[in-house]
Amino acid sequence: MNISADDLTKIAESILAAASGNVAKAEKVAKRLVDANLTGHDSHGVGMIPAYVDGILAQQLHPDADAKIVEDKGPFLLVDGQYGFGHIVAEQAMNHAIERAKSNHFAVLSLRNSFHLGRLGDWGAMAAEAGFICILYANVQSPRPIVAPFGGSDARFVTNPYCTAIPATEKTPMFLLDMATSTIAMGKARVANLSGNEVPDGALIDAKGNPTNDPSVMFDDRGGSLTTFGQHKGFGLALLGDILGGSFSGGGAYLPEREIPASITNNMLAILIDPDVFGMAEAFGVDMDRYAQWVKSSPPAPGVDAVQFPGDPERKTAQTRRANGIPLDAGTMAQLSQAAVKANVPLAQMGALTDHE
Repeated sequence: MNISADDLTKIAESILAAASGNVAKAEKVAKRLVDANLTGHDSHGVGMIPAYVDGILAQQLHPDADAKIVEDKGPFLLVDGQYGFGHIVAEQAMNHAIERAKSNHFAVLSLRNSFHLGRLGDWGAMAAEAGFICILYANVQSPRPIVAPFGGSDARFVTNPYCTAIPATEKTPMFLLDMATSTIAMGKARVANLSGNEVPDGALIDAKGNPTNDPSVMFDDRGGSLTTFGQHKGFGLALLGDILGGSFSGGGAYLPEREIPASITNNMLAILIDPDVFGMAEAFGVDMDRYAQWVKSSPPAPGVDAVQFPGDPERKTAQTRRANGIPLDAGTMAQLSQAAVKANVPLAQMGALTDHE
């Protein structure tokens, strides 16, 4: 089924506001989640709401919490998210970092103890829109590990995303590389499982380390694991997420003693760089434009419309989904309905959900 962005936002707001008791923050989080759906990242969209509701009910997600500066050393900031909504505390922390980067040409932000950050690309884009190159590493603490190390047969860490964002020029849109270090994100396995689809070859292994296309091994007691993308290359990046995002912030790398039911905790390192720090921003932009044109001029391979830069597919998908609605599978809608019941959404607001079931 396809649902308009406005309708889906109202559904998300209703559930999150009822669960959290904080309408203002629920509205901000709902918008970020629906934006993820609009750009095609359904893994980080409204399908995360049931996990947020469970986190609130388990008192692992503190909906009223704000970001707190723990260490302030000029361009270097250590911020504690106090287990608040990641979409809220990450935006607050990034605002602090942007202000420091404006004064110092760069900033280093270490954010710890945030509930699920959403799309890492949101925070890279936020910095790039303010005019800064932004490099991010993040790790994930969850009730169990879900990604196997290269050469291993069971999980040892989570999807530890990586992102780099580069400001747009007059000719070239924002460069936004945002990716899980697993072959697919856990949310994509969730969507495949709910919709009855298989996952791509090489994305999963079963409890014995054998390849499988069945996403259900991630959602029962069979002990399946996601694989790292590009074998040892993604594995290396995944380790950096835990070390630079987790250990450096004080939030910690993934370890069994940090497993908490109903918790999805993120830690993040963000590095902001002023592209004009050497007075060469104009030349940098001109070279970016020439380079983008050169790369995209490669003749498309069979079955491909055109070469795309990171960020191009999301912009194209958003345009389509704004016009035609956001596709949601029946499984996700059922989980949203269950989350609404758990959150005690008023009956008068349940109509938006039932109208789309």
